[in-house]
Amino acid sequence: MIERLARDGTAVARSDGSTHELFPVAASAAEGEALGGWVSRERAKRTIEVGLGYGFSTLHICEGLLVGGDSSARHVALDPYQATRFGDCGLQFLEEAGVSGMVEHHAEASEIALPRFLDEGRRFDLAFVDGNHRFDGVFLDLVFLGRLVRPGGILFLDDYQLPAVARAASFGVTNLGWTREEVSGADDLHQWAVLRTSEVPDTRAFDHFVDF
Repeated sequence: MIERLARDGTAVARSDGSTHELFPVAASAAEGEALGGWVSRERAKRTIEVGLGYGFSTLHICEGLLVGGDSSARHVALDPYQATRFGDCGLQFLEEAGVSGMVEHHAEASEIALPRFLDEGRRFDLAFVDGNHRFDGVFLDLVFLGRLVRPGGILFLDDYQLPAVARAASFGVTNLGWTREEVSGADDLHQWAVLRTSEVPDTRAFDHFVDF
């Protein structure tokens, strides 16, 4: 399915017959391979994604989970626009690839779902961040995902070339002890960065702040 989508570049939504140009909205092949590789190397069993879209990144994440060989591995995807903006294409592709059973989709905004997941005590090994690209949206996603992802877990950010995304990420590095594990080469459409959350408890003073 990954190869077919990359080759064709377009797809027809089964839900309403609309034709969709997958790129450049969908992640590049290089980013998808990098994402799947991180899932596999981290031996992730629980992953979460903000922004299902056309499901290209989701397919790579599922591939990485399947490489681990754990039949209980599951992925959570948040996308309130799946049925409207994307014609349910992401969910359609997951079904056609035979991995829809391992994906839990929530058609709601991340600022609503992520705090609830935190309250429910859910935990993830890796998160892919590709939702709201404004600073406040990315910042909220990273703050909540930083708490939902296990200590020493991975936050994989798409569109790191955008100032708002890079700026939000820098807060985690300067104030929360996160580390940059990888930053891809310059790309006007889909640069990515990989952050690892801190493995030590947060012991900052109540007035701690480092400019970022």
